Amino acid sequence: MMLTRRRLIAISAVLAVLPAVARANPAAARLWTGQALGARASIRLVHPDGEAVAARVMAEIDRLENILSLYRPASALSRLNREGHLSAPPFELLECLSLAGAVHHASGGLFDPTVQPLWALWAQAAADGTRPDAGALERLRRKTGWDKVEMDAAAITLRAGTALTLNGIGQGYVADRVAALLEAEGLTDILIDTGELRALGGRPEGGGWPVRLETGERLGLRQRALATSAALGTTFDQAGRDGHILHPKTGMPAPARWRAVSISAPSAAIADALATAACLMPDRDAILALAGRFDGARLENSL
Repeated sequence: MMLTRRRLIAISAVLAVLPAVARANPAAARLWTGQALGARASIRLVHPDGEAVAARVMAEIDRLENILSLYRPASALSRLNREGHLSAPPFELLECLSLAGAVHHASGGLFDPTVQPLWALWAQAAADGTRPDAGALERLRRKTGWDKVEMDAAAITLRAGTALTLNGIGQGYVADRVAALLEAEGLTDILIDTGELRALGGRPEGGGWPVRLETGERLGLRQRALATSAALGTTFDQAGRDGHILHPKTGMPAPARWRAVSISAPSAAIADALATAACLMPDRDAILALAGRFDGARLENSL
């Protein structure tokens, strides 16, 4: 199976009140490395208390993983999937699911975190060197759908057999939370890369953070987030034919209509979810219409 997790998380930020000469000299930054979101992480800060700030960032990412990650059996999300009910759910899980629900409704159901049982079926079939049985696929597809999720501040309840994944929104959500933490520490000129990009301010030396799109076009990212999704960016099979983005109405991988779709928005979570949904859309006009339903969101690239 070709499924992999991202290899590097990168965060860079500068304290707003430092002298301009220090802000404009990235070489003055201190670098810390560690693990975050199951990948190698680097944090580069220009800050007199940078080590303590970096430690708080790593602790926040670890705390969010304990809520949102499917890779941690004891996380809130894993317990919800396993038990079908979670009392007093963490605020962050409720917030992330609320954002997911907004994109679900705006996309006509194309963005659907309840595809997790289908995803698990495809992953297991790939591990066995096969493809899912059509009957099993249809049985699990009937257990998907946002109407099978009930949530409020007191509890989240899933219909029997339903399970959730936040893989199409969680990375962006973490980037948003880390950005809020760094901003509260007085930092600016921030670039966060958790697989999705979140920028506050621009480069210390001036201008936006340079980002290269799939077309080769360059974008200066400033006060925005950018997410790119590709139907075949990650695949279940060695041949690279069965992509990891599943159509909730069929249970099948998204057709390779789009090599990559990049969407920017004020929120990395929203950009992440919109880019995922866009891979299932039939044409550019549909993607533009979806992005237009969210303030500040725009299609940057599709090919």
